[in-house]
Amino acid sequence: MAGPTPDRKLFLGARLKRLRRELGITQTRMAEDLGVSPSYLNLLERNQRPVTAQVLLRLAEAYDLDLKSLSGDPDSSGATGLSEVFTDQLFRDLGLPRHEVAEVAESAPGVAEAVVRLYRAYLDQRRLSELGAAARPEEGATMAPVAMPSDWVRDFIQAQKNYFGELEDAAEATVEDMAVEPQEFAWQARERLARKHGIQVRVVPVEVLPESVRRFDHHRKRLFLSEALTGEGRAFSLAFQLAILEHRERLDRLADRSNTPDRPTRNLLKVSLANYLAAAMLMPYAAFHEAAERTAYDIDLIRVRFGVSFEQACHRLTTLARSGMRGAPFFMMRVDSAGNISKRFAGSTFPFSRFGGACPRWNIHSCFRTPGRIITQIVETPDGQRYFTIARTVNRVATAYAGEDAELAIGMGCELKYAERLVYSRGLDLKDPRATAIGPACRICERPACPQRAAEPISRTLTVDDFTKSISPYPFAEG
Repeated sequence: MAGPTPDRKLFLGARLKRLRRELGITQTRMAEDLGVSPSYLNLLERNQRPVTAQVLLRLAEAYDLDLKSLSGDPDSSGATGLSEVFTDQLFRDLGLPRHEVAEVAESAPGVAEAVVRLYRAYLDQRRLSELGAAARPEEGATMAPVAMPSDWVRDFIQAQKNYFGELEDAAEATVEDMAVEPQEFAWQARERLARKHGIQVRVVPVEVLPESVRRFDHHRKRLFLSEALTGEGRAFSLAFQLAILEHRERLDRLADRSNTPDRPTRNLLKVSLANYLAAAMLMPYAAFHEAAERTAYDIDLIRVRFGVSFEQACHRLTTLARSGMRGAPFFMMRVDSAGNISKRFAGSTFPFSRFGGACPRWNIHSCFRTPGRIITQIVETPDGQRYFTIARTVNRVATAYAGEDAELAIGMGCELKYAERLVYSRGLDLKDPRATAIGPACRICERPACPQRAAEPISRTLTVDDFTKSISPYPFAEG
């Protein structure tokens, strides 16, 4: 990546300071690593000097950084979340300009995250009140948690860029000890559970486990798996059980280090980390990365090779962030037919909405009309960034004919510059593509003339009148 052009000076003080703190090193140590004086680094951190191309290259070499994370546009997720908070009617009279919000998110990301968490707690409490479910103090109720456990865990995992090197190492050590090939994992894991842990695995009818797909009876040492699980689901359940039994202390240590706000959040985090470890056992990092690169990220070929589901392979692709062996940086989202988001991960930046769903113009929603078929799309976000995306429906468990619909949709994508590495982009004009304009939640999206707009942006004035009917149900002044 080229350095800064003469007419564009890069002032990256906040990001440099944050990087140094994340690395846990002093200004003097970082100055030595970069070959500059401590006083010069101090000037860089206070934005009194622009960052030169030479310093950028030294940063990338010394700390194995992607230059874009420093010299390109800042991570927009913090600014997006903060912008969504300030769309609330509570703040409308303040008229906060977008550049001020972005500045706060960039220079003080911790403060931005604190505001987002506080707003989320406020929303949760307000919803409870509206439903008449808010407990009264005299009933001995405790305060609502600062964040819902699922929100806290999701944010924690994203803060780690969805990569846990310690768990990757543990998974590889376990797989090496098992001397197992990917296609043989399920039966060898079953044998290891019996031989090493004295645990018998039984697949039982749906009627035995009507409300669950896996249950471990630690007293009788039996692992019950529902027949509703697919073969890939059963393999994952076996890997999860091995992860819990053989790496319990490691998982407990990681969960304790995370400083979760309460016990339910810690429990959910531990299960999420065990899921990560299970996926890493089924799809060991080096072998999975090699297969992904060799097949041009053909997900169906990859999943067959490792005996995993489409969703499992997609999720694993978002974790390929090992230094010196990085994969294409993907983001992933899982939604139901109503647009509810149940999974959201990113190995790179993508402006996910913190409080809303996905933009209806992204074809992740339309893929329910073509179940099981991969569809592609190039999308462009309001900041001009373009992404190559794929979407497909999945079924995680078998359902009876008269049962509830269990179909979900998976959306995957990466920045357009990586699209040429993907088999799905072959035959497309990536140099002059046709891109679909998408945005974040309608309340903060300022794209005009959108026929699928559900609400006017809070930052603009509604311009409905008696004389004109626009293609958007909520036209607004663009000035």
